[in-house]
Amino acid sequence: MPAKHTQQKRLSIGIVGGGIGGVAFAVALSRDRNLDVQLFEAAPQFSEIGAGVSFGPNAVKAIQLLGLEEAYQRIADSSPAPFEDVWFEWRRGSDDGYLTASLAPGVGQSSVHRADFLDAIVANLPDSIAHFGKRCIEVKQDTYSATACFDDGTHFTGDVIIGFDGIKSAVRRHVLPPEEYGEINPFWSGTYAYRGMIPTDQLEAALEAKGSEKRLALVPQMYLGRDRHILTFPVKQSQLINVVAFITDRSTANPALPEGEEWVQTVTQQEMLDVFEGWSPACQAMLECIPEPTRWALHELPELAHYHRGRVLIVGDAAHALVPHQGAGAGQALEDAYVLATLLTDASCHRDNVSDVLAAFEQVRRARTCKVQRTSHEAGDVYEYAGVGIGSDESKLIENLENRFDWLWNHDPQDDVLSARKALGLVN
Repeated sequence: MPAKHTQQKRLSIGIVGGGIGGVAFAVALSRDRNLDVQLFEAAPQFSEIGAGVSFGPNAVKAIQLLGLEEAYQRIADSSPAPFEDVWFEWRRGSDDGYLTASLAPGVGQSSVHRADFLDAIVANLPDSIAHFGKRCIEVKQDTYSATACFDDGTHFTGDVIIGFDGIKSAVRRHVLPPEEYGEINPFWSGTYAYRGMIPTDQLEAALEAKGSEKRLALVPQMYLGRDRHILTFPVKQSQLINVVAFITDRSTANPALPEGEEWVQTVTQQEMLDVFEGWSPACQAMLECIPEPTRWALHELPELAHYHRGRVLIVGDAAHALVPHQGAGAGQALEDAYVLATLLTDASCHRDNVSDVLAAFEQVRRARTCKVQRTSHEAGDVYEYAGVGIGSDESKLIENLENRFDWLWNHDPQDDVLSARKALGLVN
């Protein structure tokens, strides 16, 4: 599948992967008529697994910069007044006792249903760009072009290939060849997450029946305990409450999933209730409202040596998949999308220097995305009384929870663009 009209265009770009990051990136590129943009998705149509996803202020900023704010705000949830700046309230899982709140002024807990958000972005994508049933199995490049090969026997050749193809990325093998870097596989974090969605009115009634405040349904909550924590936040215009209950195996340094175990499976409600036996009334109320929980084995990637090789770049979860404990994964993919799209749509970027542009992107993004990976893992430790130097000391816990997100949230991806342009000699 050769690029169409390549000669008339400044740059021909193939995007592998049609999740939130890949589609947002394609939308941003599609506004530049001088680019030939083609997106390849393995599935038969755009689809996201139906779970809630939360965005910090940095991610909301990236959404605005990508020109997707109107689409986002139509479906985004936020905390009810007077709690609109609350990211999460933090409580003891043993008795619902309030510890503190993390505040994100002007944003709070901005969250959506993943599938709804993807649909909202896709609505901005021109018709001719997306190709389905295209599972990438190999990437190749030479001095002048890069090629993605698909399992249906077709291929795409362009000036650059961008791998937005997730934690199980096929493009990653080309960027970090196993013969040079060894096999780089996602590893299990040691944490299982039980997930469910509860109709808001049902949860409010269940909370009241247990003698708990019904506002615990609509205001985002995080319940903390040893090796376990539970979070809740509203989605679908506050019609549903997204509940995720985590348990971590810290008995060994490198926990391993049982051989052949699926990453996601439906389990019994009783298994989940047993894990949280003895927890607070509010926690019991929530878990009892989830008759068929799914259990997710949370995987992440090691910090990679680099993201770029010649005309090929991996971004989003393909480069820096992380655990969800800071609500940061989708946000990093959107930051990547904004920074990369801004650099590639710059008129100074062309097929002869695009490798330098990808190198500059990596130079300004890699340290941040690696730090987000690392601190997301550490956040799970903090929430489960296993934080280094913090443990179950509530005064230290409160101080950490009130301040740990500032560096993550107060980041402007426009600064990354400026740094990359300086590295490329485009600005002083």
